[in-house]
Amino acid sequence: MPQSLFYYFLVINIFTFVVFVIDKRRAIYNERRVPEKILWLLAILGGSLGGLIAMELIKHKNRKMGFVLVMLGIILAQMMIIYLALKYL
Repeated sequence: MPQSLFYYFLVINIFTFVVFVIDKRRAIYNERRVPEKILWLLAILGGSLGGLIAMELIKHKNRKMGFVLVMLGIILAQMMIIYLALKYL
């Protein structure tokens, strides 16, 4: 993996984790939330691991089955893309 790609995934996952934490804090204090579409977009852009870790560590969005299923779908799609890329490229 090129070094720049490694740093991209590192930054996007840290950023996604932080956004999940911010959304959890806003939920606790009944403030304006981060839209789920933004959380999913960050996961699609490569931050799915950061989002998954945040969901587990801070127990955020893990009871919302619709959100969890979309996140799992994103992760499965990413795993399939990685598998196909490694196999055919």
